[in-house]
Amino acid sequence: MHAKTPGVRSLSLCLVALLWACGGEAPSGAASVPERSAGAAAAGVADLVLTGGNIYTFSWPEPARDGTPSPEAPRSAGGWQGDAEAIAFRGGRILAVGRAEALAAHLGPDTEVVDLAGATVVPGLVDSHTHLFELGAALSRVPLFDVATEEEAVARVLARAAETPPGEWIVGQGWDEGAWADHYPDKQLLSDALPDHPVFLRGLHGFAGWVNQRALDEMGIDGTTPSPSGGEIRKGADGEPTGLFLNRAVPLLDAAIPPPTLAQRKAQVVAAMRQMAADGYVTVHEAGTDAESVEALQALAAEDALPIRFYAMLSLRDPELMRAWIDRGPQMEMDHRLVVRAVKGYYDGSLGARGAQLLEDYSDRPGNRGVAGAEYGFDQALAEEAMGRGFQLAIHAIGDAANRATLDFYEQVHARDPATRAGRHRIEHAQVVSPADVPRFGALGVIASMEPPHAVEDKGWAEERLGADRILGAYAWRSLRSAGARLTFNADNPGSDHDIFYGLHAAITRRDKALQPEGGWYAEQALTGEETLRAYTGWSAYAAFMEQDSGVLAPGRWADVTVMDIDPLALAETDPGAILDGRILMTIVDGEIVYRR
Repeated sequence: MHAKTPGVRSLSLCLVALLWACGGEAPSGAASVPERSAGAAAAGVADLVLTGGNIYTFSWPEPARDGTPSPEAPRSAGGWQGDAEAIAFRGGRILAVGRAEALAAHLGPDTEVVDLAGATVVPGLVDSHTHLFELGAALSRVPLFDVATEEEAVARVLARAAETPPGEWIVGQGWDEGAWADHYPDKQLLSDALPDHPVFLRGLHGFAGWVNQRALDEMGIDGTTPSPSGGEIRKGADGEPTGLFLNRAVPLLDAAIPPPTLAQRKAQVVAAMRQMAADGYVTVHEAGTDAESVEALQALAAEDALPIRFYAMLSLRDPELMRAWIDRGPQMEMDHRLVVRAVKGYYDGSLGARGAQLLEDYSDRPGNRGVAGAEYGFDQALAEEAMGRGFQLAIHAIGDAANRATLDFYEQVHARDPATRAGRHRIEHAQVVSPADVPRFGALGVIASMEPPHAVEDKGWAEERLGADRILGAYAWRSLRSAGARLTFNADNPGSDHDIFYGLHAAITRRDKALQPEGGWYAEQALTGEETLRAYTGWSAYAAFMEQDSGVLAPGRWADVTVMDIDPLALAETDPGAILDGRILMTIVDGEIVYRR
């Protein structure tokens, strides 16, 4: 059963606090709020107090590598229970947290008091691998995230064409290139239905693009156009493009779309950040930020218009941008909502589009081992130079060969420049890892940045790609953690649903939204509720050097919290399927309520 929405009794609580502060009596029937003590002025008056909650501070030691909670964790024979019930904020920081009576000293006549009515409070959620500029753009694109057939996708585009002037581009996003890999669409149906609009339909994870003939004509692409390194312009028996672009050929399509103006970019990313705030996130890590996006973010930061915290990874594929920032050095001021401290590179493609680099052939495509390295646009020299300048490097690596090569690269750079080891470098996805390489993450201090939704979304075809043996090293959260790797969880949105309850459920159960398969898909790789929630909070804070300010609810830390109507730690042990029914009730950043349900 859902808890009451916070704020239902906020007005009466504020009245109670005001009456007590002025020496009056509380009205009969008002919610119970501790009396303000005489030492309030000395203790500091709060701007905002949340009370009556089930608050998890995460101030106790981390669980063991097998998931066993610390003896100091707020867990008993009866299960989990929050270790605080009230929290006070002042000036963007946590002022106090604990029992409601103890926080009475911080109530003043102007303090806003919110009755949580038993709702659960956790450190603010972090999505550590996002593409918010894409998410913002996707909000205005034709949504194809749940389409099952080519015909259904074309029907949605036709509906958009009815309100789009002829000649203007129509862009859609979300068809699953992994699930469709054995029956990829071509241009025919799309061209016949939409001869007057150039159409570009981007795949779910951005590793495939589907266009009509009008789009090919607009771009000047025909049978004589060569495929770029690391990509494929698929061609038919007649030698002409079929309308399908894979891996490093997709940027050709991206470049054809008229770029948004600065004002449009700002509006799109703000809309995406507001969506993330509504979904409980206080911080995002943007995985690949080009020059135009950095300009938009810096303008928003100067206007104090960023709704949540934004940790930007510069795009290694933009050498001019990289050169400028290497000369400047990383921006590390953590008290600002915009931090530019990391660099995102790509080592290989995706498993779904068979572009991930494998040590052995794809089980369902003999002779193919994917694409990677320089062929896929990874500039090793520029990456090493950025590491030496103090930037954190985050490298996309999906296949076991790509993960091994990336670990080798980090090991070699550390040997040449030991100072770079302090950079908390990351592998984004770490999706398929050879058992021999699993311990190397911990030994090298490399963070595995992974997506619980990917496992339950890919389970229908991943084993076909990898085979029965190699699949054991895929989406292997428990194996990595047991071997000492640091983890951070995310959704790679808009490629996957970033709903936190979906992510928690996937990591804890290894089951999809339909609660399949029974018992979980390779359930031995699941994590506990505590580990999973830490992977979306404190461990993600560590991945961005923010662990001294975020991830734990304690005095002096950032006033960043998420309020939800379920207790995921308790449900993980008693009724994990019910986690999917959770709702975000409130998101607070810098002590400011940026979302209230």
